[in-house]
Amino acid sequence: MRKWKIALGAAVALGAVSVASVHLLDMGNLSLNAGTAGAATPSPAAFVMPVPVVNVVKKTIPIYLDYAARTEPIRNITLQARVPGYLQEQSAADGVDVRQGDLLYKIAPEDFQAALDQAKAQVQRDTATLDYARSNLGRGTELAKSGYIAKDAFDQRTSTLREAQASLALNEAAVRTAELNLSYAEIRAPFAGRIGRNQASVGTLVSVAGTVLNTLVQLDPIYVTFNPSETDLTQIEEARATGPIEVELLLPGETQPSQKGELTFIDNTIDHSTGTITARATIGNGKFALLPGQYVRVRLHIKQQPDALMVPQTALGSSQLGKYVYVVSKDNTVDQRLVSLGPTSGDLVAILSGVAEGDRVITGNLQKIGPGAPVSPLPEKPAT
Repeated sequence: MRKWKIALGAAVALGAVSVASVHLLDMGNLSLNAGTAGAATPSPAAFVMPVPVVNVVKKTIPIYLDYAARTEPIRNITLQARVPGYLQEQSAADGVDVRQGDLLYKIAPEDFQAALDQAKAQVQRDTATLDYARSNLGRGTELAKSGYIAKDAFDQRTSTLREAQASLALNEAAVRTAELNLSYAEIRAPFAGRIGRNQASVGTLVSVAGTVLNTLVQLDPIYVTFNPSETDLTQIEEARATGPIEVELLLPGETQPSQKGELTFIDNTIDHSTGTITARATIGNGKFALLPGQYVRVRLHIKQQPDALMVPQTALGSSQLGKYVYVVSKDNTVDQRLVSLGPTSGDLVAILSGVAEGDRVITGNLQKIGPGAPVSPLPEKPAT
């Protein structure tokens, strides 16, 4: 019994030692884990957005006034016959470009040729009559000096000569009229241009100024008409005082002018209902790229503006407060500047206030940055 109690006590003591060892081991592990967790991992550095920048530059830019406009022909006529007759020939096809003097239509000329031949024959008859009257008067003059002819007979010979002269002049005029009528049988282009669609078939009996044959419009040069406001008129007149105003023309969809011309007309009355005045430019159209009635845009170059502060239009942002640009400050953070805009020049826009020459303006990643954000400027590119 005593031995059993001693063995039981030894077992209990051994178990306590084991539990204590396990407890000490767990505490060591906890202490080791706590030491490992207490060593803080370094946090990653804050991301800095790379941004493209350009310097604000000064340059001289042209100042334009921009208007919607419409093309008009300088000359636009209706082709009609000047003599009656049957239309014999259409010499120029519909819609072709013709030069001055080109044959367009021909009226049957036989009647006019016969009238001309008749008038010429009458001239020949009157010429012979005049020659005889002149010779007869010459003989009468000698006889009158000798007293062999009466004064009344001499006066008759003088009158006959004058009648022959008048008859000859009358028939010579008839010849010229017949020649004109014969020439009018050929309808020629009075100026270079383009004819339209034929309106009288061959064989039609045409009357004088009663039958429309076709139309002819002049294409080169061509008018471009627009309507400046009365507030712009002062600037335009100041520009005209210094010399001719250059006008640039842009077709729909174009960003660069395709033709240039000159302001040639400003009306003398302002339309009180619209507050505008009619103006007109003359544009060269050698390639016939413009047709009458076409809608275009025109720009009037009225002056040059020196020392304009220019930035790319891609640098502009919009907010409820207005237009702004982001500028890189000295510590490479974003500074937002509200700006006032001036005229544009290509891809650049003039800034009237808000920036200074040499400021570094951010031109990209505008949606990913904000005021005060750190940025990393990419290599600077000068504004062009």
